[in-house]
Amino acid sequence: MFLITSIIAAGVLINAVFPVVYQMAGTFISSSHQSDERMRTDIKIVNTFMTSSGDARIWIKNVGVARIPYVEIPKSDLFLGRVGNFDRLECNAAIGMNQWYYETAGGDTSGYWDPGETLEITARTDNGAPFSRSDPVYFQFVLPSGILRTLEFTVS
Repeated sequence: MFLITSIIAAGVLINAVFPVVYQMAGTFISSSHQSDERMRTDIKIVNTFMTSSGDARIWIKNVGVARIPYVEIPKSDLFLGRVGNFDRLECNAAIGMNQWYYETAGGDTSGYWDPGETLEITARTDNGAPFSRSDPVYFQFVLPSGILRTLEFTVS
């Protein structure tokens, strides 16, 4: 009687504990993968230029070891405008007001932003335009993975 009760209790315990352990292992593996991706991904703003009308060109280099798929880049957040008064711009190939677009310097067609390659971003904002020469400009670029770079520069 005690043996049968022990076997049933062990079965109930295993059925209750195993799904929790399995879920925790999945969460740990997912978290480890995201941490690894963030550590391997890094970008650097290498040059900026903005006109008084609000047209900006920004060059960003992939200085990490991870390849970033081009399909992920339009999902990035780009903020541009006067310091303390800026907008989030939308990615659009037919660049209009408060929009941005990118292309790879050198015309890479691999489908990935490889380590060492540079993106050339063209952006247009009307927030604060017209800008005066030497006005401070705020720029921030955030990849979908959460990696971000921020820079303040002046209008040329």
